[in-house]
Amino acid sequence: MSVTRSYYRGAAGALLVYDITSRETYNALTNWLTDARMLASQNIVLILCGNKKDLDADREVTFLEASRFAQENELMFLETSALTGENVEEAFMQCARKILNKIESGELDPERMGSGIQYGDAALRQLRSPRRTQAPSAQECGC
Repeated sequence: MSVTRSYYRGAAGALLVYDITSRETYNALTNWLTDARMLASQNIVLILCGNKKDLDADREVTFLEASRFAQENELMFLETSALTGENVEEAFMQCARKILNKIESGELDPERMGSGIQYGDAALRQLRSPRRTQAPSAQECGC
């Protein structure tokens, strides 16, 4: 199944999730990856997640096979279990870290419409200001 362009609109990151117990979902990854790269911003961060790690006995896709696919397609990869929660938070954290790295390097501009980044609370906007090279003085400290 293909995902529509509207799904990717404004996305800074996406998780491509397949079921390790389903060869069919793994085989669909090439199409999903093509869609993501064609329909999303060129700077989208993509993480490959093999889900249902808790069902290792029913595995149809090996870790090595998926790891190679990820490496060949320049994707970060990890296996997760939505049932146990294993690596679920880590998948989102890796995606968020990679997005933040792209912002800090200037590869992703939060000010550009369609970047997938939207500032929330004004206190969080400090990311836009240049980083300090030295620690704040005691008078400046907000703690």
